[in-house]
Amino acid sequence: MRIERVEASRRKRGRVLVFLEDGACLKITEQELLDFGLRAGDRLDGEALARLKEAAGISNVKVTAADLVGKRAMSRRELERKLAERGASQAEARYAAEWLEAIGAIDDGDYAALLARHYGQMGWGPARVREKLREKGVPRELWEEALEELPAAEGQIDAFLSGKLRDRTPDDRERKRLSDALLRRGFSWGDVKAAWRRRGQELPEA
Repeated sequence: MRIERVEASRRKRGRVLVFLEDGACLKITEQELLDFGLRAGDRLDGEALARLKEAAGISNVKVTAADLVGKRAMSRRELERKLAERGASQAEARYAAEWLEAIGAIDDGDYAALLARHYGQMGWGPARVREKLREKGVPRELWEEALEELPAAEGQIDAFLSGKLRDRTPDDRERKRLSDALLRRGFSWGDVKAAWRRRGQELPEA
């Protein structure tokens, strides 16, 4: 296979376009251009062409991966899933994720802590945050450490009830409605009951 021309990409810095005689265009990095020693007019045998295409495929996936994590933080598992949705093979997605981990661009522990702080500020409790960590692909072994970033449940629940009630004493119906809202936010039944006791009120057993 003959290389028709080689030129720098006008859209992506550090990218090189390799045009082949069959009309194909391979996108590689400047380093890969040097590693392969490519020039216009060179002929590639089957093995060299296969290696070049493999390198181009991995390079493209790495660029896509870097673009994804540059837009927002995500877990390694979530990144690999998104790369697969964009056509990357399992091996390519894994390689790109490992590369980003190695250079510190993704870190599941840091991401888990970031999520916990974010949803804690939104008033979510531990159960709801655990569900979000699972949904985002954070490994289970990182959950408990991340949950240490949450504000104390006692303070969160008291602030929620004070904001809703001001100085009013709710009737049984409103008390149940607010309790259900707290449970949906991920707080435990025990913590909710304790909060009502601090207000001088009791809830029936669940």
